Amino acid sequence: MAVPWEEYFQLALQEKLPRKIPEQNSHHFPPVLQLLEKRQELAAADQGLRAQKEAFQTTMAALQLRWEQLEQKEQELKGSFLRFDKFLQEAEVRRSRALCRAADERHRARRHEDEARRLWAQLEELRRERARLQRRLERLAPCARLLEQVLERLPEFQEVPELVARFDDLADTQAALRRTERERLAALEAARARLQRLQDTWQEEVLQQGQRRAQLQERLEEARERTLHWESKWIQIQNTAAERTLLLGRTRMAALNLFQVVCQHQRQPPTLHLEDTEGQLEQVKQFIQDLSSILASLRKAEP
Repeated sequence: MAVPWEEYFQLALQEKLPRKIPEQNSHHFPPVLQLLEKRQELAAADQGLRAQKEAFQTTMAALQLRWEQLEQKEQELKGSFLRFDKFLQEAEVRRSRALCRAADERHRARRHEDEARRLWAQLEELRRERARLQRRLERLAPCARLLEQVLERLPEFQEVPELVARFDDLADTQAALRRTERERLAALEAARARLQRLQDTWQEEVLQQGQRRAQLQERLEEARERTLHWESKWIQIQNTAAERTLLLGRTRMAALNLFQVVCQHQRQPPTLHLEDTEGQLEQVKQFIQDLSSILASLRKAEP
């Protein structure tokens, strides 16, 4: 702010100069004395002005110094504001990162908790499975003793797999016999049907065409020959079927004996019909397989 120096010095000079002497006193002093007095007053005023000027300059220098200090403090405050703003931004960034890390930690913690619950459920399931297998092992323990007894009674078998293999062979033989029996029965029924058709044809030809009697007689002879042939075949089939039936009866008796041994060992009454050979063999097969699995597990468990 500019200072009006001329107005300042004029005001200061007016304050220093004495007021006008009254006119009635001006006649008492000579002009020389008045001039000296004026000079003294001017010198005093000039000295006062210089003192005030020096004081004013001192004051202005102090004010300028103070103004520079204020500007410096303003710059420092601006720098502080900038640093504080930067600190707030960095704090916000750190806070955001901390929140992200906390969210990630919570997510990982939830994932670990879920994994722990899943593993705990799996452990419980394995424990239940172990208990179930243990109960089954205890329940099938008599089967192992029964297999041992069966092996003692059947010296031709040394191991349980041999007994199971023999059982499978018997089952396959039974199935083959049944297939053969069905095929023979089908062939027999076809022969009977053809014979019946031939007989029907022969009778119709005799009734309808008497003039073709000779030809029909020849055909009749041929039919008789074929009949004899098929009858011989039928007798052969019956003989073969009788042999197969005898073998099938023996097989059924053997399967029934095994089934009864299994039922006695399990201490359970037979629940299947005597003619249900397939069911009996299936029960014996299941029993032998259970014993085989138990023995295999016991061998693995031995040190």
